[in-house]
Amino acid sequence: MKRTLSDRTFDWINGILLFLLTLVFLYPLYFVLIASISEPYEVVQGNVLLLPRGFTLTAYQNVLKEESVWTGYRNSLVYTVLGTLYNLVLTIPAAYVLTKRHMPGHGLLTAYFFITMYFGGGMIPTYIIIRELNLINTSWVLIIGTGVSCWNLLVTRQFFSSTIPGELYESASIDGANDFRMFFQIALPLAAPIVAVMALFYAVGHWNSYYNALLYVRTSELYPLQLVLRNILISNEMMLANAALEGDSEALATAARRAYMAEAMKYALIFIAAAPMLCVYPFVQKHFVKGVMIGAIKG
Repeated sequence: MKRTLSDRTFDWINGILLFLLTLVFLYPLYFVLIASISEPYEVVQGNVLLLPRGFTLTAYQNVLKEESVWTGYRNSLVYTVLGTLYNLVLTIPAAYVLTKRHMPGHGLLTAYFFITMYFGGGMIPTYIIIRELNLINTSWVLIIGTGVSCWNLLVTRQFFSSTIPGELYESASIDGANDFRMFFQIALPLAAPIVAVMALFYAVGHWNSYYNALLYVRTSELYPLQLVLRNILISNEMMLANAALEGDSEALATAARRAYMAEAMKYALIFIAAAPMLCVYPFVQKHFVKGVMIGAIKG
């Protein structure tokens, strides 16, 4: 079909709007990058908008000199990798089982998982359970503290239901395959898109998590990166506040310089913390786009 003037005009307007939206979405990340390599005073004064002012890598040097940052990085990598594997081992088989409507108690089991989306025990009962399991102040509490996200479970179940035809299971059953063989040799190989999506969801959750560590971990050697970054920023801000209360001009000037540096370090820390997820996302994007659309089209 020959494209009319109105079609081309729509394409141009649509392209311009999408380009502007892309700039809006990318600018925060770009600003974090240029603020982290700009002179701290320029950042605090709000002079950094489009280009870095007074190029310097001092913020990154100060961050990387902190031994606690490297410890937190190592801890977060361990928590994210092991925690994500633990989540997938629980979520993928459970979602597959929930697609078997002939299973006794299928409806009751589905309702059991579904209820947890709307009702929870709360922080105090959860803390008591963690304490009774002797997981307080251990690395395991950040790995196995949360096993399954019910929303992720339902999305994965929908993938198995709508993507893999039941006739494939029937054919395998006629050939003598049992449920375990059908799961490992049929369902799991065909579920690569949803496994990639769930791995990304769980990994981002583990990487960005700090509240559980704040509640359950007391030893600094076990802190994840996000909690280490939080403590660094709070300590620098408190130093400035204490110097202002004491009224010591020299101490106040020193604290002000540290506060300016803390502002630049904040952006450096954000970029360092986000870098692993930014590196991983391109490799799972094609699976993410396919898996996240599961259930969007009916019929």
